[in-house]
Amino acid sequence: MATVEAKTLKGFRDFLPEQMAPRQVMLRAIEDAFARAGFVPLMTPALEYLETLMGKYGEEGDKLLYRFADHGERNVALRYDLTVPLARVVAQHRGELQLPFRRYQIAPVWRADKPQRGRFREFMQCDADIAGVNSAVADAEVLTTGLTLLRTLGVLTGANQGAVLAINHRFVLSGLLEAAGVHDAGQQLHCIRAIDKLDKVGPTGVSTELQATAGLSAAEAEAVLALFADPDLTLETVETVLVERAGYEGDKRHNSIGRLREVVRLVEASGFAGAIRFDPTIARGLDYYDGIIYETRLTHPKVASIGAVMSGGRYNKLIGLFGKEDVPAVGISLGLDRLLAALQELELIPKGLATVPVYVATFAGDEAAALQIASELRGGDLRVEVDLAGGKTGKQFERASKRGASVVVLAGSQELERGVVQVKDLRTGSQNEVARGDLVPHVRALLA
Repeated sequence: MATVEAKTLKGFRDFLPEQMAPRQVMLRAIEDAFARAGFVPLMTPALEYLETLMGKYGEEGDKLLYRFADHGERNVALRYDLTVPLARVVAQHRGELQLPFRRYQIAPVWRADKPQRGRFREFMQCDADIAGVNSAVADAEVLTTGLTLLRTLGVLTGANQGAVLAINHRFVLSGLLEAAGVHDAGQQLHCIRAIDKLDKVGPTGVSTELQATAGLSAAEAEAVLALFADPDLTLETVETVLVERAGYEGDKRHNSIGRLREVVRLVEASGFAGAIRFDPTIARGLDYYDGIIYETRLTHPKVASIGAVMSGGRYNKLIGLFGKEDVPAVGISLGLDRLLAALQELELIPKGLATVPVYVATFAGDEAAALQIASELRGGDLRVEVDLAGGKTGKQFERASKRGASVVVLAGSQELERGVVQVKDLRTGSQNEVARGDLVPHVRALLA
């Protein structure tokens, strides 16, 4: 066979042990937080029929789908997110699922995007969703689950500082756009996609896109920006705009203000007062959102520029696209890479973790003794590596140190006959003889 150059595709990554170990620590914390909040695990295939995904994300999203014809000449695509596959699952297995259905999924997704700093073509999403009920309580449950996770990870402190969850509503956006003179539904959708990029491209970039995609004049684009850039916009002032300038009192756009107030009240009652606030510029560019929407940003100066680390919203019509009836749903999605980078920058999670804390030395002719000791330690719920190269003890200590081990256990057949082992603490250099029956608690005490 011909040799080939060893390389990864642009926008894709290998995670070597030093990068993968802290990711696994974080993934376990995320999964535990979702499970403790009553969400159950779900896994969907990486590949879906193209028609399942197409037309759910908007024009830009559709362009980013990895799509192709498989060997059966079926048009398929790699999943773009975890939300549309969930909608397909709920519609397909409606008779098997008990509603409300609370699921979490942690899995990679793929987007044929332009790779750049912090943006990859393959990345991990961590989602928690509730399908089957359209209530403010369900909205609040999803949001408090996400905020609880941020508190567990240490980025949101007990005083609810360090992160802010900004919340808005698609009907509020629609009402404000009409108040600014944009009445056409198609134009509004283009405006929402443009406003969603406000923090990325700034007002000038948004104005340019409003004119290019929504067909607004320069003056109309400035009117939209002037309304959304108003620093004094609160729920109260927005309500005034919707009622007085657009005449929406009593309709769904006006009622969305009440929904926002109720969700904020419930989240604050759950112990997160100060961590949630209304922000009229939150837009969420995906087409399937049709209710509350939100983004969570970190406020610590060292990581404030990292962007949204957790976002989502309500999508009450998406599941109905796959079945005979609409099933309301709401969810939140956590961006693993951004949040992990922030945790490491804030020194809340180590940048490199030991592969194994305990290393067992081996000696020629006494390999069985090393394997016996390793089995006992592993039976005591310790992570253990057995040296496979053998040789001089000093070389084995050197290998153990490079592997990040803190403790080395040495035992030959003679020690085992006497019922003892030698335990060396690589951090202090001390070495002690330990009764074999005390080995597991002794090593645990050293590691603690």
